[in-house]
Amino acid sequence: MEVLTLVALVAGSAAVAGLARRTPVPAPLLLVAAGLIAGYLPGVPTYVLDPHIVLPLLLPPLLHTAAVDSSYLDLRANIRPIALLSVGYVLFATLAVGYAAYLLVPGLSLPVALVLGAVVAPPDAVAATAIARKLGLPHRITTILQGESLVNDATAITAYKVALAAAVGVGAGWAGGIAEFLLASVGGVGVGLLLMVPIHHLRTRLKEPLLQNTLSLLIPFVAYAVAERVHASGVLAVVVVALYIGHRNWQVDFATRLQEEAVWRMVAFILESVVFALIGLQLPVVLKGLGEYEGVVAAWYAVAVFLAVVVARYLWVFPATFLPRWLSQRVRRREPETDWRAPVIVGWAGMRGVVSLAIAFSVPMSVPHRNLILFLTFTTVIATLVVQGLTLPMLIRALKLPPRDVQAETLAEAQAQSEASRAADERLTELLEEPENSLPPPLTDRLRTVMERRRNAVWERLGEVNPVTGESADEVYRRLSREMIAAEREVFVSLRDRRRIDDEMLRALLRRLDLEEAAAYREEG
Repeated sequence: MEVLTLVALVAGSAAVAGLARRTPVPAPLLLVAAGLIAGYLPGVPTYVLDPHIVLPLLLPPLLHTAAVDSSYLDLRANIRPIALLSVGYVLFATLAVGYAAYLLVPGLSLPVALVLGAVVAPPDAVAATAIARKLGLPHRITTILQGESLVNDATAITAYKVALAAAVGVGAGWAGGIAEFLLASVGGVGVGLLLMVPIHHLRTRLKEPLLQNTLSLLIPFVAYAVAERVHASGVLAVVVVALYIGHRNWQVDFATRLQEEAVWRMVAFILESVVFALIGLQLPVVLKGLGEYEGVVAAWYAVAVFLAVVVARYLWVFPATFLPRWLSQRVRRREPETDWRAPVIVGWAGMRGVVSLAIAFSVPMSVPHRNLILFLTFTTVIATLVVQGLTLPMLIRALKLPPRDVQAETLAEAQAQSEASRAADERLTELLEEPENSLPPPLTDRLRTVMERRRNAVWERLGEVNPVTGESADEVYRRLSREMIAAEREVFVSLRDRRRIDDEMLRALLRRLDLEEAAAYREEG
């Protein structure tokens, strides 16, 4: 029965996420809404969010795929705003939201209130970055949101452990808390630095793509487990290793990269769909344990904590954006100019997610007001996803931020391709001068034609468009190429059906066509 329950969860989540692609509603919001509705349908089993599963089994692969797809150079160039958000803001939100809850809820001690503050402190930028890419936000804002989401979980988990120790009476004071925070952060980075080189060395030595991808799936779990074993931050260890691997991904062979991209896209799709559906499915579980907090009083607490979360983010984001620029000439010189619209977007993009719920469910039963912590965490997550998630696209459009300069990006891509093609042409000329590399003229011309095709493809995107279809010459070329490949594929299948070739030969011929079509598709993407 448990297997069927898990299969139903994955299948249902994937179906809703697939449906979301046909609607203007972001997938995380539709998944949460579907989970909320499904939680009250008859026959739907109770899904309890087990933190012992979510944190070590779901968080590492999600962090890994996000970090591998991130740009190490872009993150390094924006390290100041990212650090201020992922570390400074999370600690500030822990204190601000915790103190607000302490003043608001009668009988709630300050340590327990700080536990709540730490739980709801880390934003989950999956939905925010998805919306940012879809609406074409400036590249720097998207990078900052991505970078924040990679590190803030580690800060929040460590702050939670310190606050929890104080709440149950085993804390070692502020000095001990700071020491534990430094041990977790420095230790996590240290473990990542120790693991990243040997892991990448092993990746480059394995020549079988299947083994490469098996190793790739194990990497985030190994990094997380090793760091947690020495009481360091598993989150930071995963992020450091993944950033290094992503930065040097060009050093593995093409077959591994193609397979790895497909595998991790599937893994990320399934995990992200499941975790957002789980958020919605938690409502019956949370309400059952609410206890004495119910009705208007509980609703007031929920609204107040949500407002505290939103206000605390803006209280941090605006000074963190402008004060360093006012105080430091070096910051003004190194970072681009910005206006008030950027911090408004970053502030409103502070949606919470599954990590907050997972931490909340890990609060021991012995902690006073545990049920209230669960309830307020759940309502904060839902409120930020629904209120901020639904209005963020409208806010972005209303503020009219300058979009990404697609023309300039295409021009830079064309110039890079031109330089690379020139180097390839020179290398081909050198190779053809050697006797062992002699080729018939038609094959030599084919090599140069393919190279010239790559050189011209990007430039053609800058040229005139077809007056009938609105396509560039490059887009027409790719469309016709795919039509030709489809015609060949039909012939191969027909020959197989007429027993003129066998299935083994058909698979070999189709794979060749698939690789050509994949190359055209990657150029188009």
